[in-house]
Amino acid sequence: MSEDVLSADIGPTNIGPANVGKSRNRVSATEIALAVGGFGIGTGEFAIMGLLPQVADDVAVSVPAAGAVISAYALGVVVGAPLIAVLAARFARFHVLLVLMAVFALGNFASAVAPSFHPLVAARFFAGLPHGAYFGVAALVAAGLAAPNQRARAVGRVMMGLTIATLFGTPLVAWFGQALGWRSAFAIVGGISLMTMVLIWLHVPRDRGDPQATPLRELSALGSLQVWLLLGICAIGCGGMFAVFTYIAPALTQVAGVSVANVPVMLSVFGAGMILGNIVGSRLADWSLTRAIGIALVFNVFAYILFYFTMTSPWMAIVNVLFIGGGFAVVPGVQTRLMDVAGKAQTLAAALSHSAFNFANALGAWLGGIAIAAGYGWTSPGLVGAVLGIGGFAIFLASVIVDRRRTGRVA
Repeated sequence: MSEDVLSADIGPTNIGPANVGKSRNRVSATEIALAVGGFGIGTGEFAIMGLLPQVADDVAVSVPAAGAVISAYALGVVVGAPLIAVLAARFARFHVLLVLMAVFALGNFASAVAPSFHPLVAARFFAGLPHGAYFGVAALVAAGLAAPNQRARAVGRVMMGLTIATLFGTPLVAWFGQALGWRSAFAIVGGISLMTMVLIWLHVPRDRGDPQATPLRELSALGSLQVWLLLGICAIGCGGMFAVFTYIAPALTQVAGVSVANVPVMLSVFGAGMILGNIVGSRLADWSLTRAIGIALVFNVFAYILFYFTMTSPWMAIVNVLFIGGGFAVVPGVQTRLMDVAGKAQTLAAALSHSAFNFANALGAWLGGIAIAAGYGWTSPGLVGAVLGIGGFAIFLASVIVDRRRTGRVA
């Protein structure tokens, strides 16, 4: 898929690099509107993790049982991303974004007023449904408005909302949840969703949609080997970040000697790393898409090994947590590359990447827990992450070889 096709895909409202001044401001406003939605989704996904004890106490279940609300959201992402992408492909992306954010708002308001445990689990599943499809469609809109050599940075600016949520949104909303009750956290996220709908209405260009798009055409993306290889990079190669981050708090306190009071500060360092990784990864991807993915995967393996061997002091903990967050650098490149290889089934491919990331979350947390339970220590998820990272890099090499054989170049 060539860049000019991607740029034209938004329809008659496309803002190309030749339109300067007012058009450039409109592109920036569009990206900010989409990033605010990402900020709300990221805040809603992660804030609950710091409020589980309050949730468990209020709905009369144990803390481990309350973890089902997190699992239900992740399951909603996995189910909703491909389903919504297939069904909504023919509709105008402007309208799809509005509907997705309305569903997300409704799911969070329903979570805030859920009377008991099981309705809360159902509400979290419902709130997770639009997650992947929103980021997929938003990435397509941003890339379609950008110059050909700046598509990855446009995608990265949309994803910036998600990374900023880890640094500011999640701790702030978690604080409100602790002060005013956990239900207020979901109400705030619902409010951010409504604000996003207003911003989308004001700033996202109206497009015509694609009447020729059909579910079968979208499902054709699943017939592409490159799509599966890129999803494999997401599902395996990114699992290491979640293997380490899931158990970062005990590693900080038990191994690095960080006080419990300073753990939130370290989590903010992780958020800062994600922001830096997003910025650097986007720029690398616009320089060379393939090399950017490979460099990010190699960096991740290095970061996980460094975590395993040097997590012995608070100062090294800062470096390690920053580097692990920096692993987000792989995301803009993979997201942009998926849009390139999916042909006319870009909506499904772009949304599926977020299903793959949620699979990586579950896989990494599970394998990291196995290593710890086997007695290998709180830093053992670093070795798990390194193995997953090497697996992701092997899939990446397979993707490069397949692509170069197809184009006749020597691998």
